[in-house]
Amino acid sequence: MYDIIIVGAGPAGLTAAVYARRANKSVLILDRAAFGGQITYSPKVENYPGFDSISGSELADHMVEQVLSQGAEVEVENVTAMEDLGESKAVLTEEGNRYECRALILACGAQHRHLGLPNEERFIGDGISFCAVCDGAFYQNKTVALIGGGNSALQEAILLSETCKKVYVIQNLDFLTGEPRLQEILAKRGNVEVITGTVVSAIADTPEFSSITLEKTADGTKTELALDGMFVAIGLVPENGAFADFVDLDKAGYVDAGEDCLTRTKGVFVAGDCRKKAVRQVTTATADGAVAAIAACRYLDAM
Repeated sequence: MYDIIIVGAGPAGLTAAVYARRANKSVLILDRAAFGGQITYSPKVENYPGFDSISGSELADHMVEQVLSQGAEVEVENVTAMEDLGESKAVLTEEGNRYECRALILACGAQHRHLGLPNEERFIGDGISFCAVCDGAFYQNKTVALIGGGNSALQEAILLSETCKKVYVIQNLDFLTGEPRLQEILAKRGNVEVITGTVVSAIADTPEFSSITLEKTADGTKTELALDGMFVAIGLVPENGAFADFVDLDKAGYVDAGEDCLTRTKGVFVAGDCRKKAVRQVTTATADGAVAAIAACRYLDAM
């Protein structure tokens, strides 16, 4: 029996673990993938206090090292369900294990949103990627498209422009939504072409990834664009399905909880990108982690 189990090892979950361990609570962190969350995919973080510039993976490494040094336990397992046992909770994992705790913090984060097109799943990892840091080197001196226009998308495009022959940035809106500074950097890259007011309507059904169909949102005009690869950065989808019976979810699937990080189930707290919120940044995730951990510790101390 643990004092606190944390589902998710992104910045929110890792921060929660630090605060819980400093309060002398036993902590288990469960995550199905590499620890660090979505921040590990960011090539450069320049808005986190204490660092002028740091890669997301390096920042995540610092967080993980701190958590391990504090004595938290970690397991790479996929949580698929939970049980409310009153004064205790249990989580079940895909690997067949069952863990019990007195308080549960959901820091599940979110996964990359897909385009939802035929052939997309077939080419993921072999022509379609969500991480320029991970896969950009495979497209050196080649032509790629970056789908999306927010901060993450523009950062990915900037990174790709340093090695790729040509980078198309394709945005469904008539304007980019990323920070002006990032747009200015892209505008100075001679190998970057920004295409707005356009969606990807099809992926060529060929043995190898070869091209996509672009469709203008204004008039439906379609054109074929030959590519060596495509990177998708159109947002995230929360991973809260396993807990839907115990927390309130909004229409998009985010946990409907306020800044206090409390859910409708006593002893269950939420933190980070899986929570309904107006701003999703690494700093707001770590803030949530601190708030949720403090709330969980107070809950335990009052039992």
